[in-house]
Amino acid sequence: MGFFVSLGSIPLMTVICITACLGALLHADNTVVDLGYATYQGYYNRTSGLNVFLGIRYAAPPVGRLRWQAPQSPLANRATIIPATEQPPLCPQSGAAQLPKVYGFNSALGDEDCLFLNVYAPPAAQYLPVLVWIHGGGYGLNGAIYDPSEWINSNEDGFISVMIQYRLGAFGFLASADVSKYGQTNVGLLDMRIALEWVQKHISQFGGDPSRVTLGGESSGAGAAMLQAMAYGGREDHLFSNIIASSPYTVTQYRYDDDVPTGHYRAFARQAGCLAGDESVGPRTFACLMETDTNTLQNASGLISTSGAWGTFAFLPVIDGDFIRELPSKQLLEKRVSGKRVLSGNNANDGIPLGLPNVGTSAEFMTYVRGAFPRFIASDFSRLLKLYGFASSSSLDRLDSLYDTLGDRGPTASNQSEFATGYQQMAFNIFAETAFDCPSYWLADAFSGNNDIESWKYQYSVTPAYHGADLTAYFSVGTTTPTRSIRHAVQKMWGSFIINDCPVISTQDAKGGASNATAPEDSDGNIFWPPWNDSSPMMMNLNTTGGKLVHHTVTNDLAYWLREEPGVTNDFRLVSANSWEGGRGGRCQFWREVGPRVPQ
Repeated sequence: MGFFVSLGSIPLMTVICITACLGALLHADNTVVDLGYATYQGYYNRTSGLNVFLGIRYAAPPVGRLRWQAPQSPLANRATIIPATEQPPLCPQSGAAQLPKVYGFNSALGDEDCLFLNVYAPPAAQYLPVLVWIHGGGYGLNGAIYDPSEWINSNEDGFISVMIQYRLGAFGFLASADVSKYGQTNVGLLDMRIALEWVQKHISQFGGDPSRVTLGGESSGAGAAMLQAMAYGGREDHLFSNIIASSPYTVTQYRYDDDVPTGHYRAFARQAGCLAGDESVGPRTFACLMETDTNTLQNASGLISTSGAWGTFAFLPVIDGDFIRELPSKQLLEKRVSGKRVLSGNNANDGIPLGLPNVGTSAEFMTYVRGAFPRFIASDFSRLLKLYGFASSSSLDRLDSLYDTLGDRGPTASNQSEFATGYQQMAFNIFAETAFDCPSYWLADAFSGNNDIESWKYQYSVTPAYHGADLTAYFSVGTTTPTRSIRHAVQKMWGSFIINDCPVISTQDAKGGASNATAPEDSDGNIFWPPWNDSSPMMMNLNTTGGKLVHHTVTNDLAYWLREEPGVTNDFRLVSANSWEGGRGGRCQFWREVGPRVPQ
């Protein structure tokens, strides 16, 4: 027998060579995708083992006559193969008001031609489920900048991910009677809709299954996913089956012609040079905005967005009577939603950093709540103060040292966290519950109590658990926090929801291999995590314990503790969502009842 071992009439070494060459060709072939209107060339990432396509155009450039109009299909470009190897340009960025630059909520110039998406797919993908991710940023910031590769790898390359961009700030959410008459409101939401339609048409070209789409997002991305479920009164268009909503940002949502969005429209037009003094708006104002150069408009969008109260964004979704027909607090109660399942969550300290700081006295607290809810009637304020345990005496001025609450015993988030105590923490908690926590409850409620739909609820409590701190648990490429064991568990839960329609995973995955980690267990060796029941709701509290506590200071207003290895273990508990944090369920019912006067 010689050096070569024959397999039939073909030498084994030849077979190996052919296999290797075919593998290389497979990667090359799968990185060229003909979408009909254009052909794109992506690349194979050897580190992740995924094919990556960056900057695929999914809609026509929303410029010129398409400013503030519904998105249109991209024009055909068959002249050449288009490289899809670089991140697409970000949309114009419009930050939040008065936040220090260190938080990253800063306005910046971008490119109006920004309706692109990125695709991450295993080379051998066939009929895999799909995650479509909507980025957060208050409907004014960020883009398709997140890399889901490790999330996909952690789930044995069991799904494909699509990261989308959409118009932001005034370009995506300018609203008034003029915009409704001469253009289109909520065009940023319509961008997301056409991106979902793109997925239905084209994701099979990448090996995806258009009938198994999960729509996910964090903060305003989660709020937008919620609004997509509410779209057209909850009309089922079969664009997605599942929703992942991480801290769904749900703040004031006015009618398109309300005084507030109209005031922002007038201020924007005035700053852009299209309105003088108290001049009446009308077709000439809108026509002027359509013709104004992009840098002037971008600067106007950024200035108006950052000129309001602390942590606010000026340009937000509105009730337009068509795409959005009701307040979330009302429509979600009526369970008028599209899709089949939701995984809904919030963070333990979601009130940081957007909540108003420097609320140190009872007088400052009262000034805060009166300014935050100007449409409240006297009985609303009375109920709010009672529910949150407000006391005008000095008893809330100073409490014990900063530390996170345990959730179901001891001090509550109403007056204690690792960031603040007393009146300041009460203000942070009110903001967290109105903007993020209670909407996550309402969304879980909307998908419960029906045999055809179901939901699961969680809280991400891994210190520091401020708003957005959970993002590195999902998009973990290049990160060191949180710990590997919590990243693995969370990515497996979210991946199981995408792949298996249920976030339940093995206790081995939940514990990260640590014998002293904790997680509720069922008889099959999986975590015990029942679907949400709106009559007796249970949720999973995701936390860690042990390790070395290290203090980090970001600004004078933001400092926190991190648990660092060695010795950090996962600590998961199934808890009552109603009694959590001293009765959050009851407080969320209050916010639902006063929703028309928030409005939300």
